[in-house]
Amino acid sequence: MKKILFSLFILFLTTGSYAQKSLLQSGPMIGRVNKTDIKLWAQTKKPAFVKFAYWEANHPASKQFSAAVKTKKENAYTAHIIIDGLKPNTVYNYQLYINNKKVNFNYPTTFKTQDVWLFHHAPADFKFAFGSGAYINDPVFDRAGRPYGGQYEIYENIAYKKPDFMIWDGDNTYLRQNEWDSKSGIIYRYTHDWSIPEKQQLFATVPHYAIVDDHDFGPNDSDGSFWNKDTSEEVFGLFWPNPKRVSGFKSATYQFSYNDAEFFLLDNRYFRDPNNLKSKDPKTMLGQKQLDWLKKALVFSKARFKFIVMGGQFLNTARNYETYANHGFDKERLDIIDFIYKEGLKNVIFLTGDRHMTEISLLDNGKNYPKIWDVTVSPFTSGPNTHAEKEPNRLRLPNTLIEVRNFAIFNIVGKGKDRHIKINFYDQKGQLIKDFIIKQDTDYKKVSKRKH
Repeated sequence: MKKILFSLFILFLTTGSYAQKSLLQSGPMIGRVNKTDIKLWAQTKKPAFVKFAYWEANHPASKQFSAAVKTKKENAYTAHIIIDGLKPNTVYNYQLYINNKKVNFNYPTTFKTQDVWLFHHAPADFKFAFGSGAYINDPVFDRAGRPYGGQYEIYENIAYKKPDFMIWDGDNTYLRQNEWDSKSGIIYRYTHDWSIPEKQQLFATVPHYAIVDDHDFGPNDSDGSFWNKDTSEEVFGLFWPNPKRVSGFKSATYQFSYNDAEFFLLDNRYFRDPNNLKSKDPKTMLGQKQLDWLKKALVFSKARFKFIVMGGQFLNTARNYETYANHGFDKERLDIIDFIYKEGLKNVIFLTGDRHMTEISLLDNGKNYPKIWDVTVSPFTSGPNTHAEKEPNRLRLPNTLIEVRNFAIFNIVGKGKDRHIKINFYDQKGQLIKDFIIKQDTDYKKVSKRKH
């Protein structure tokens, strides 16, 4: 009889856990992580109460619970929960609860807070994943013909690399024609693309940061004229547990730091002039307000490495597709380069995507000018560009072009003047394609006249 009761008890627990997992649409996801707090996210299929348990790894007696949040239809049944009062540089285990029932996963769910290193010790080595272009097939709404997306196992292989965090560089979802004009349509697309099983372990085990580009903002090549842009950026905020946007901005513009690196995440759509606009000179891609903020934030930053994250390529000299040099945006591009030169900003690296191919560009005008880098990584699961080698990008470094689905892991390693960035590029199976090292810019001495 005792064995029967025990079996029924176990069945009750298992059934309850399964029932709650059946309410889970996607996630959980780790969002922005600071030194003493973190943001966690989950999406349910219908209204439900979501909360998280958390405790220091190997110290289950320290277990605590977050406040519970009720998911609502108007918020796409998403929950954003901030857990504070954490210890710096500490690994925590966490568990998702839906309607007070624990949801079990077949992989460990942990997160680690950032370190308080400044004025204490040298910054530790760390690594982050980066890329763009995440098309997920949906036969009901896709155009006819060969499926555009594929090889979703890339997301599992990113998770297996165990980066300290990940940056999604736009086109993280592809809005279809029937979706970008309504909030419900945009929510449908995010929900569909977030729910594939290959993404779940990546969401649950790695902190995520994201920007928008045209396909997750509105129509292809969309700009600031898009009438529904506030709604698309609202939904972007529902599905990405990012840091707060820059004060006073409606655009998806923000920044964060990790050890001795700082990241400036830009919105190249919200303020953008139309590509075909001919009556304005100079044209703007970022908008004056966002551009002014970026310049001031770069000057204020004390970070060793300054990463500027944006959707389209910055350095590529080809006037092709949506490079910064094309469609009349070249003057704003040169203005940013001039600013970097005049202010003597070293170790500025643009992280870009959009182009469905990977390459590294370098603007190096000798010891009187700081070097400027542009590392483009694309696509994750969208269709690759297999004709990029014909593009006349004068700043592309030899042997850096990749024309298959891929992702990058940036490793910031070493100490003092020997600290550098090693970039590993992997295919969808997690196999190394090639690697590249960016050393600190120590040759720069002073600024002279502009030279591009």
